[in-house]
Amino acid sequence: MLNDTQDAYGHLLSDYHKGRENVEIVEREDGFIDTSRLGPRNYFAEYEDWAEHQRLAIKHTEGRVLDIGCGAGRHAIYLQKQGHDVLGTDISPLAIQTCQRRGLENAFVMPVTQASSKIGIFGTILMMGHNFGLVGSYKRAKWLLRRFAAMTTDPAKIIAETLNPYQTEDSCHLAYHQSNRDRGRMSGQLRLRIRYRQYITPWFDYLFVSKTEMEDILDGTAWRVERYIDAADTPTYVAILTKRIHT
Repeated sequence: MLNDTQDAYGHLLSDYHKGRENVEIVEREDGFIDTSRLGPRNYFAEYEDWAEHQRLAIKHTEGRVLDIGCGAGRHAIYLQKQGHDVLGTDISPLAIQTCQRRGLENAFVMPVTQASSKIGIFGTILMMGHNFGLVGSYKRAKWLLRRFAAMTTDPAKIIAETLNPYQTEDSCHLAYHQSNRDRGRMSGQLRLRIRYRQYITPWFDYLFVSKTEMEDILDGTAWRVERYIDAADTPTYVAILTKRIHT
């Protein structure tokens, strides 16, 4: 679990919730830095301010919901208000505290790798906000999808938001893709850490995939693509995954 000095993301959310305007800083292993003032605001956005593809995707929610990487709780709290039984999980202790302060009834600290039927059985697993990326790698994605199948109802859904990493002409990103391939990694497998004030998370892997790669990952698992919902004018998309029923 993250200790306090590692919980950069949680401090960012907690401070923003308390009224401090702040900036999210994402550092990639090759030295690339990305900053966003919009990030913190987005994490607290109300439904009417969500992007259209997210509003469409959330309509596919069924049954009890597990929101993996729930952050400040924007999706979980919305679904709770709609009458769903929702459990939010995040690796960040302060993110979970922020969710609870905002009214999310069920939330606890847990990394995605510890998700299992021990925490319950769910009709929908939510991985919004590009959080399909938490699978980290091709191999771990296959492993996690098997775990998700064992902790979901028949049928069930995964609402998985990601982006196509190949929709770029930025030479810095293209060079990083090549570096990944040279090391036997997927092109969109990012090695990142979050920085905020004096806080720095440990390095972690975050995976972006094309639709072709998504379907390759799903091959041989209990999951198939029901439909894709594309974002407007960005490489982001949501894959609505449905659990195959074997009779």
